[in-house]
Amino acid sequence: MKRMFASPEYITGEEVKVTRKKLGLSQAEFGQLMGCTKMTVGRWEKSEEPIVGPITFAIYALMNSDALSDKVLLPEMKYGLRLNYMYRQQLCTIIDVDETHEIVEITNYRDNLMFRAFGANTAPTYAEYLDFLESRCFPRTRDKMKIILDDLDIPFYDPMMIIEKTQGRMAEDDFWIEIERK
Repeated sequence: MKRMFASPEYITGEEVKVTRKKLGLSQAEFGQLMGCTKMTVGRWEKSEEPIVGPITFAIYALMNSDALSDKVLLPEMKYGLRLNYMYRQQLCTIIDVDETHEIVEITNYRDNLMFRAFGANTAPTYAEYLDFLESRCFPRTRDKMKIILDDLDIPFYDPMMIIEKTQGRMAEDDFWIEIERK
């Protein structure tokens, strides 16, 4: 059969180990990334036999792309607040926020600007961050807003409080926000 893909037909245990160490992951962490157990990773690494299956493409991609490796590992949370801007179950943008000093830093995980929290803007200001939060909520001027706020058990219009209750989900929209706090 004629070869159709550049990825290998199989990988070796040593290639699994080298890739895992390149990422700086334990066997358990690498297993979590690959959707398997620590025992499976250990078995792969000790294997004298060729390893086949979907893992071959994953190892090939990780070994041959430093940019991909950077997209796999999440940066440490710098400040007390992190918002993960998601499309369905895919991470699009990490937004790290220092609310006290009004600092915003983002990391984009999608190339398509439509899937980024701030589009082409890679260094949003705190004011732009606040505008983004409000864009993930119903408008301040919405008719019968007080009823909606009462239903959410929120005393006044506050975009962050609304997002904490609704995950920033909008009608017929697959984007949402996951909030992490230190």
